[in-house]
Amino acid sequence: MSGHSKWATTKHKKAAIDAKRSKLWAKLIKNIEVAARVGGGDPAGNPTLFDAIQKAKKTSVPKENIDRAVKRGSGVGADAVNYIEKFYGGIGVNGIAVLVECLTDNVNRAVAEVRQAFTRNGGKVADDIGSVQRLFARKGLIVVPKSDGVGEDEVMMAALDAGAEDVSDTGDTIEVLCEATDLHAVRTAIVDAGIDYDSADVIFHPDQNLIIPVDVEGARKILRLIDALEDLDDVQNVYANFDASDEVMAELDED
Repeated sequence: MSGHSKWATTKHKKAAIDAKRSKLWAKLIKNIEVAARVGGGDPAGNPTLFDAIQKAKKTSVPKENIDRAVKRGSGVGADAVNYIEKFYGGIGVNGIAVLVECLTDNVNRAVAEVRQAFTRNGGKVADDIGSVQRLFARKGLIVVPKSDGVGEDEVMMAALDAGAEDVSDTGDTIEVLCEATDLHAVRTAIVDAGIDYDSADVIFHPDQNLIIPVDVEGARKILRLIDALEDLDDVQNVYANFDASDEVMAELDED
């Protein structure tokens, strides 16, 4: 659920954390490979690759893994890769729309696993992907860590003139939302202002007029579905048009 940290559940067991980190690294590496394939292997001339590498570095992916991913994506060597981007839409509890972004080398496997995750967690894959996709808009999202001297006001001053639409404080981070086409301009403006950032991604953002609020049980059910989808190797991102209040998330954290 890119860009919505309050939806994330806290994992206490080290084994679970390590497993999640391993899967996250694999997804970040895949992003690098695809960015290098589409725009070339030089980050200086490929902003999407630059941001993918930046995000991997921030998540402690080893440099040698990143370098190998760039080479594979660029078609260098015998293990060059070629992934297909696929989107699947579905409906979860309370009619919540769920959009699933996949990068896969086996479409049949991807759709079967996504369908199974929906079915096992009380959801259903939509017959028409458009019926789900139209509930989301393609946006740019930049996540900035809060630190001394860097808060919502400082980020807003740097980002608004470059095209930012919204700047919000999520607790530990500042999130900057913009048009997808303005992502790199806004990111550059933030960096030029001397502000560090954790990630800059193109995401699918739910229509704010169609957000569905959920109670504790609803949040528990939709998060279970999202966790199952995000656990799939072919799934890169999952987006959903629901909102769980801070009070609901706090109660979930106590479980």
